[in-house]
Amino acid sequence: MVKKLLTGNAAVAQGAWEAGVRVVSAYPGTPSTEITECAAAYEEIYAEWAPNEKVAVESAIGASIGGARALAAMKHVGLNVAADPLFTVGYTGVNGGLVIVTADDPGMHSSQNEQDNRLYGRAAKVPVLEPSDSQEAKDFTKLAFTISEAFDTPVLLRLTTRIAHSQSLVALGEREESELVPYEKNAAKYVAMPANARKLHVMVEERLQKLAAYSETTELNRIEWGDDRKLGIIASGAVYQYVKEALPNASVLKIGMAFPLPKQLITDFAAGVEKLIVIEELEAFMEDTIKSWGIPVVGKELFSPIGEIFTETIKEKILGETAPRLSGGENLPNRPPVLCPGCPHRGIFYVLHKLKLNVSGDIGCYTLAAVPPLNAMDTTICMGASIGVAHGMEKARGKEFSRKTVAVLGDSTFLHSGITGLMNTVYNGSTVTTIILDNSITAMTGHQENPATGKTAKGEPAPSVDLEAMVRACGVKRVRVVDPFDLVATEQVVREEVAAAEPSVIITKRPCILINRAAMKQPLLVEKEKCINCGICLGVGCPAIARKDGKARIDSAQCVGCGVCASVCPKDAIVSREKDGAER
Repeated sequence: MVKKLLTGNAAVAQGAWEAGVRVVSAYPGTPSTEITECAAAYEEIYAEWAPNEKVAVESAIGASIGGARALAAMKHVGLNVAADPLFTVGYTGVNGGLVIVTADDPGMHSSQNEQDNRLYGRAAKVPVLEPSDSQEAKDFTKLAFTISEAFDTPVLLRLTTRIAHSQSLVALGEREESELVPYEKNAAKYVAMPANARKLHVMVEERLQKLAAYSETTELNRIEWGDDRKLGIIASGAVYQYVKEALPNASVLKIGMAFPLPKQLITDFAAGVEKLIVIEELEAFMEDTIKSWGIPVVGKELFSPIGEIFTETIKEKILGETAPRLSGGENLPNRPPVLCPGCPHRGIFYVLHKLKLNVSGDIGCYTLAAVPPLNAMDTTICMGASIGVAHGMEKARGKEFSRKTVAVLGDSTFLHSGITGLMNTVYNGSTVTTIILDNSITAMTGHQENPATGKTAKGEPAPSVDLEAMVRACGVKRVRVVDPFDLVATEQVVREEVAAAEPSVIITKRPCILINRAAMKQPLLVEKEKCINCGICLGVGCPAIARKDGKARIDSAQCVGCGVCASVCPKDAIVSREKDGAER
């Protein structure tokens, strides 16, 4: 048997391939992105980047109704966007197996919240599986399709960042081709209008009872009796691994099916130990359910609902052992995330900061403009919210407020959920200026294609959305396109558009430097005798620029020669580096 070191995300893709999945649809979002990237590498799988998570789930639902096994993947907040189809397909059920992967982010490594999507499973009344390592990520994915088809239900597969991105050995299997299930017209099943949905709800409740019975006997949930029966631990996901490391002698009930929970199995386990403790990240999901059954259990009295739980946390809370703090890191320099050298977003945010505008921001690389020295973002709520928030600000404070306000979002984010916000501003008479930062890629999640890039998830040529035409189709008459590295032109355009008494859109157009390496130029340098140490160049927030010995200095290893810093230098002290690389 061949074994390979895989991340949890790669293992999910492997499991989907082995399960005979034909269709994968997703929107990129850390920590889930690599699932679809890996799936796209399999010839037998059709994989796509959808404009947003709602569309991804709807595409997967369509593939399922069409008789194929299908998978949709997203980060946890993406399931908010996809909640509408999720709740309804929970009623209609499936034809081919349907699995929806949610990658939660305890600790908020790359997210605006740390919601616990086990709650979605309970609310939508669909089963939730939770793997604890990469092998289980693969195995649970395959089993999820079996459960889906056996119980006529979509299945949520819940990863967390640690499972998605950590690596462990996985035993690889062969692909088991899944024949297309015949498609038959069945309006009573798939047309979720009230008369049908009332009957479907009855079936959903009956299905939950069957799933609860399955949860009692499936190997997904298992008791591991230890030498110590004084303490019984219930855990799932990554926390299970930490429990085994921290408490090797404890008796453990490993939960692989988080919803519905096995009531009798938990009751039996509780009867076999003196004290029952649930250790789970984020919400008291299992704890509250167990307490509702009248079983004494301890959980959030010991473990916080905030952030991740680690081996050291468990030892401290259960054993009273405090892990020694590692020394030597106190004097390390602070390294906050910054826009890359040569990032096309830098110029526009420098201008917005200079003009002291209110900036309603969005999700993407450009969110980094909120931090010093640019300090050029006032709000970030969710994908596509920038336009709606700016619109609401104007309605609250009047049109004059919009003369000092812009909404900013990326090309992929605009296509994800910004179009409706733009239509709303036009329809409801706002004068908001929207700036679309078109860097020709979905950058922050690792350079995935989107409907405006001209390529599919498999790298094949595709029609690309004309953003300017799209904006005009939404009813915007004032549309300007500008190169964000041309600071003079950019500032002039921004001044003109925010002054306009009607909605307008500025499209800053320049590809991400990491996909357009041909745009990299000779690194720049600072002529020391001209530098007056004014610090203006430091204000553009480029990590290649620093102050040394009272003068600005440019690191040639990082500089890509974009010229933004040279544009703002009042003394023309920043020039091209000589070919021999010598400083002047």
